[in-house]
Amino acid sequence: MEKNMTMAENNPRGNLMAMNCPSREVLKHMTSKWGVLVLIALEGGTHRFSELRRAIGGVSERMLAQTLQWLEGDGLVQRRAYDVVPPHVEYRLTALGVEAAQRVRSLTDWIEANALHISDNWSKNRAEVSK
Repeated sequence: MEKNMTMAENNPRGNLMAMNCPSREVLKHMTSKWGVLVLIALEGGTHRFSELRRAIGGVSERMLAQTLQWLEGDGLVQRRAYDVVPPHVEYRLTALGVEAAQRVRSLTDWIEANALHISDNWSKNRAEVSK
């Protein structure tokens, strides 16, 4: 067997429970607050950086840039820079990113549908702790 095999060739499936598995980095990028929101925002199609910043309330320019770099590095987002002045850069989901966004969308839909019930529990738990 060749020593320089990629993870996909050597082990086709990651193990999130294993401390040093690279899939944990992908999990961190995809499920960070900003990673989830970028994937959901790009579900609607190609966007410029400024459009994403406006669409994702509260994200700083630095955090958005870092999140886009992570997701691009993971192969979930494609960055396209045009050689024009002023600079024009667009971001879109790759095929893998579309699949990831669909899966994350299920979670965000559930969160939105249950947010009121969940926040009610926060109040109850705070009251219990302060007794």
